[in-house]
Amino acid sequence: MTSAAEPIDFAAARRAMIESQLRVSGVNEERLLGVFSATAREDFVPADQRGHAYIDRAIALGDGRALPAPLVQGRMLGEAAPTMQDNVLVVSCGSDYLAALVRPLAGSVKVVSAAEAAAGVAGTWSLILIDGAIERLTDGVIAALEENGRIVTGLVDRGVTRLASGRKVGGAVALFPIADMGIPALAEFAAPKSWSF
Repeated sequence: MTSAAEPIDFAAARRAMIESQLRVSGVNEERLLGVFSATAREDFVPADQRGHAYIDRAIALGDGRALPAPLVQGRMLGEAAPTMQDNVLVVSCGSDYLAALVRPLAGSVKVVSAAEAAAGVAGTWSLILIDGAIERLTDGVIAALEENGRIVTGLVDRGVTRLASGRKVGGAVALFPIADMGIPALAEFAAPKSWSF
């Protein structure tokens, strides 16, 4: 047991995250594990949360935002399979951790806030990663994805969050669920409220 005065061995915590969270859950591609090993997650959370940076659940970032658990980003990157030919748009949850992970794997990376992405961003991307769960894709996000481009996101369906992916074909994007996972929701992508009787 460590006392509060002892420094945290973040490198050991990072190794433990890789072995006990990612590898055992199917994230085994060496290039992905390499970026997780090289990226200090503790640098992407609030100072008072650094000691919890490698836990297997979401971390509060403030203002209603949360950084998803490491496994969410591991599964997202595995599903997205970014290459150096990809130009990637990362829709941030309020932390740039996912962008830092994908940057060594892609040709270029642009980061925008959820509000910016929901409203629409100039340009198009071959891959869009949304670092949170959405109830709906906005026209702005669909327009930002180039034809035949890929998207990986969390998806909220009747209160259950799932990892989902899709591709833009004929100007439309359909998202297909991959796995149930706890993923913090992004309010900017909430479905409009409707009356029910």
